[in-house]
Amino acid sequence: MDSGETTVPSPKERAEQQQWDMDLLVGYILLGGVLLSMALVAAGLIWRWAATGNIGFDYRLAGMNLFELAVHDIRLSLDGAFRPRLLITSGIIVLMLTPYFRVAASVVYFAGVLKNWKYTAFTGFVLIVLTYSLFLR
Repeated sequence: MDSGETTVPSPKERAEQQQWDMDLLVGYILLGGVLLSMALVAAGLIWRWAATGNIGFDYRLAGMNLFELAVHDIRLSLDGAFRPRLLITSGIIVLMLTPYFRVAASVVYFAGVLKNWKYTAFTGFVLIVLTYSLFLR
């Protein structure tokens, strides 16, 4: 019989719930990033095929870091050169940023929710390395 009392979860139950919440958050970030990336690339390829009858692209990505790639294509789109390449490049950018956002969410979760400073420091270091790698050529 329920007498209206609420039970307080034990520390172990609370930890398991927090772990489940983190796993769910990470899963949604990864799934959302991959699906959005896939949709952008597919839309760009379909648009390219519908416009030209050819799926192939002839542009270089070598020699650019992620930031330069994004700025270059954003500048092209602002100049009115909205084309299939922009969608494909956006898909590549989203795919490359997906693990970055996953690690950033982990840092926030470890610091803000769990108050686990050791994991926050380790994950923060990984975030710094990922940030640096995004600006390498």
